[in-house]
Amino acid sequence: MQMKHEDGFFRGPDDTRIYYQSWMPEGQPRAALLIVHGLAEHSGRYANIVEHYVPGGVAVYGFDHIGHGKSDGVRAYIKRFDDFIDTLKIYSDMVFDWQQDTPCFLVGHSLGGLIALAYLIHHPGGLSGAVVSGPSVKVPDNISPVTIFSGNVLSFLMPKFRLIGLEVDGVSRDPGVVQAYVSDLLVYTGKITARLAVETLKTMRRVTAEAGRITLPIMILQGGADRLVDPAGARMLYEKVGASDKTIKIYDGLYHEVFNEPERDQVLADVGAWIEAHV
Repeated sequence: MQMKHEDGFFRGPDDTRIYYQSWMPEGQPRAALLIVHGLAEHSGRYANIVEHYVPGGVAVYGFDHIGHGKSDGVRAYIKRFDDFIDTLKIYSDMVFDWQQDTPCFLVGHSLGGLIALAYLIHHPGGLSGAVVSGPSVKVPDNISPVTIFSGNVLSFLMPKFRLIGLEVDGVSRDPGVVQAYVSDLLVYTGKITARLAVETLKTMRRVTAEAGRITLPIMILQGGADRLVDPAGARMLYEKVGASDKTIKIYDGLYHEVFNEPERDQVLADVGAWIEAHV
């Protein structure tokens, strides 16, 4: 089956140029997925999702966050977390306009899961459900109050100070995925800024406190051996979300990017079955 790829730019918060792309099946799509990618990566890293679902008649949309991929902005920096959410709102409204009468689902990974959850609290309209994978919702236990205080000071005085690096080997157990990640010129492998770190922690607390307001059908995916995000966060989220229709899948032994693990076909099949049940 042929698929059609399109891309372009739209204007986000502060008139920032934001890159977006889509992969369309032949004919009218049965459903549409809107990918919200994770920290330091970009929307082009979801080929497994595209190749699995588009031939079955599902449209896939993605965009690069501010300071990520082909979008403008300082790498791994944000003035305020709401800029991520506002960008998603602009783009999701575009997708809803293009796909009127088509069930639309958010698919948020890691930081993108946190962005998707924060979005769902305030903008649930237009969506049929959401899938979040390895969502960054739980403040890590190993961050001390002193570190948090220091981060807050740096965020105020030196917001673009480079603070924390990512453990690239924790992305996947597939060495090919890790090598592709490191070699990808659109992936940022430096340290994230103090402002982004502090804004992310604040939003984790906000989403944890307000998760009861999320009432759309939701599927939560989590690698049981995730070294980048505490798997306990997914369980906590499952308990706190207000949706009566909620599903959680913990994949024993899998690392952070469950869509890029050796067992990806099972994960993609599980998500596909859940989406079919909600179309």
